Amino acid sequence: METQKGMSIYNITPDIKSFILQNEIDDGFVIISSRHTTTALTINECEERLLDDIRLFFHKLVPPKDKYLHNDIHLRDCPDDEPENAHSHITAMLLGQSESIPIAAGKMALGQYQSVMLIELDGPRSRTVNIQIIGE
Repeated sequence: METQKGMSIYNITPDIKSFILQNEIDDGFVIISSRHTTTALTINECEERLLDDIRLFFHKLVPPKDKYLHNDIHLRDCPDDEPENAHSHITAMLLGQSESIPIAAGKMALGQYQSVMLIELDGPRSRTVNIQIIGE
């Protein structure tokens, strides 16, 4: 998936549902994990104004413009194009990078308003998510 600049939120629930259907799993668990240190996964309501609130909240909690040691690029052994993204790493740690969801009767056991969302914290980038199913 190609993501947008800065913090962006993507509903990946349809992709997970499709994966479960393709694998014909009736009962078990689906485990979703991010493969990146500056993305996060969460389950919540995917409502546009709430998504704006989430972005604003995390920008206040972990301000991108604050001073972080990780952003002292000149003191680290890293590529020249390394971004100043300590706030993205910290936010990912706060949100978490995996979710486990029960599968019952071939469907994820999510509430009516729940969606699985990938949160990009340092875009634009190309991102992947690992999906693993345990069940029958």
